[in-house]
Amino acid sequence: MRESIKNRIDAVRRGEVPEGYRTERAMLFPNEWGDPVPLNTVLTENKDRNEDLHFGKEDVLSVSGEQGIINQIDLLGRSYAGESVAAYHIVETGDVVYTKSPLKENPYGIIKQNHGVPGIVSTLYAVYHCNSPITGQYLENYFSIDTCLNNYLKPLVKRGAKNDMKVNNEDVLLGRIPLPSLQEQERINEIIAQFDRALELKKKLLEEKRRQKQWLMQKLLDPSSGVRLPGFERSEWIETPLSDLCEFVGGGTPDTSNDEYWHGTIPWISSADLQEGNIRCINATRYITEEAVNNSATKICPENSILIVSRVGVGKIAIAPTALCTSQDFINLVDVKGNLYFVTLQLQREIQRILSMSQGTSIKGIASKEIKAMVIELPARDEQDTIANVLESSDREITLIETEIKAWQQKKKAIMQLLLTGLARVNA
Repeated sequence: MRESIKNRIDAVRRGEVPEGYRTERAMLFPNEWGDPVPLNTVLTENKDRNEDLHFGKEDVLSVSGEQGIINQIDLLGRSYAGESVAAYHIVETGDVVYTKSPLKENPYGIIKQNHGVPGIVSTLYAVYHCNSPITGQYLENYFSIDTCLNNYLKPLVKRGAKNDMKVNNEDVLLGRIPLPSLQEQERINEIIAQFDRALELKKKLLEEKRRQKQWLMQKLLDPSSGVRLPGFERSEWIETPLSDLCEFVGGGTPDTSNDEYWHGTIPWISSADLQEGNIRCINATRYITEEAVNNSATKICPENSILIVSRVGVGKIAIAPTALCTSQDFINLVDVKGNLYFVTLQLQREIQRILSMSQGTSIKGIASKEIKAMVIELPARDEQDTIANVLESSDREITLIETEIKAWQQKKKAIMQLLLTGLARVNA
């Protein structure tokens, strides 16, 4: 990082305005950018309606905080359009769309540019033409920073009794933002796009690695698949009762009104603390005391126990990374014989098989006696270990790529903050 940029950042951290910069309504920007401009100088409302029904329900667009403007069927799996789409707004490629639906991080809605094909949106959206596609992309980048978006919309938007947005489409354009020259906007867009392309490649690689892992699991965990690892082509798999492999421990919830039972040091897990499909992920948020364990149905499960959600959130399964307790929605396997990772994956497959047989019905849970009566197919221990090593190696590759994606996302966020405030200038 250049020394001049570092000095500006240090000044901002001290609560100072760097030399050559100014602030207006909590916005920091270079003096060279001139006065902030109203959005109605670069955007005009697109009032075109789908009156001739040129677009159908299959052309309805949604606005997503993560994916931007995307076909509603591609995003949600179906169209949620009303009986008629004649009154829907037409969205051209390059148009900017404001959705008046609050999100957790954006309580006044979000603003995105349409990079895809033309389509239509409901009357809950406002659609704008931009005088330059470069500025349209710059605005999307600018408003992708939560503080920039929320600070811009907050003075303009009123909240209704039903938490709906009370703002006229034209009034959305009355706010002002600092804009660099068109040439600098274009250069900033290009730099951010480089990060987007790198992230897209990483995400595609991640999806490919996940598909490979799924294929490996389908083949290596099923002895009838015809795929065997070298050296184990003729080995036998034996149907083994789960009760031969472990002991069973239930869970419970200590009295939530007794403060002496909570805020202790023993993790207490509910179904919400497990991540679907990730047997290594447990996010403990609550902790209990030894007194709570002694005076409730919950029991301490040692490290490397297998935790199975049998009621609320049925089907989730995880390996305990440390000693912990669970709610009554779990049945837990302790002192597990065999390769822990392999046994857990086989249990996961068996539970999913049971759940898939009940598709179309409301599943409230799997009875503990049904879990205890499960039978899973197991090869010899050395084959279990070899298969587990292959699959865990795949897991490590996936985790590494996920970590890289998070790092790139943080880098992108940091560089956007610098570029869109002008703390880092680019050669236009």
